[in-house]
Amino acid sequence: MAKAPGLAECAALGSDPISTLNMFTLNMPALDFWFDFASTYSYPAALRIAPLAATAGVTVRFRPFLLGPIFQAQGWDTSPFNLYPAKGRYMWRDLERLCADLGLLFRQPETFPQPSLLAARVALVGLADDWGEGFCRAVFRAEFGEAGRIDDIATIARLLMPFGVDPEDVLAKAQSEPIKTQLRDATQAAQQLGIFGAPSFVTADGELFWGNDRLEQALAWAACAG
Repeated sequence: MAKAPGLAECAALGSDPISTLNMFTLNMPALDFWFDFASTYSYPAALRIAPLAATAGVTVRFRPFLLGPIFQAQGWDTSPFNLYPAKGRYMWRDLERLCADLGLLFRQPETFPQPSLLAARVALVGLADDWGEGFCRAVFRAEFGEAGRIDDIATIARLLMPFGVDPEDVLAKAQSEPIKTQLRDATQAAQQLGIFGAPSFVTADGELFWGNDRLEQALAWAACAG
């Protein structure tokens, strides 16, 4: 198996992924950030990725999808953190520690996993505009920082308000057939890429990294692959 290149190795190859010039070129290397709003570790990843990517000179594409069909294909009817209680207990404590280290609010939701269909569809509407990434971060903060219900229309409408959009208009677009199809296609694309969990990161050369703790490695690889 190939060893993932780090920033030092990029420099040795003559590539400088953190150069100021690269950050402003039109051909910045890209990294696809695949996430489900129900995913716990996607919360810190979503809040960390923008500044880290800017430093690495990598452009990030937010790619919401649904883990449910992928879990079902593996014979699971819920999150593995529910199927294996000891693993679940560890995850919640680990996430609490991680959020404390990052200065992120944390409050465990009463329901896990939460239905993420509505939030994902709204995110796709926003990602076609300029407010999508900010909305994604707001959803994660509401869900895992405030224990909010992200399947609640009132919650989503409230989260939309700071972006200067009409919640009713956005929610209507989110229920349109093109958006529904786009989310189904995204989930199928994730399966075809071999994604089995979230967060996942896929580089331009098809390298797959899984987990919030692989974000820096994924960015380093993307900077070289670009």
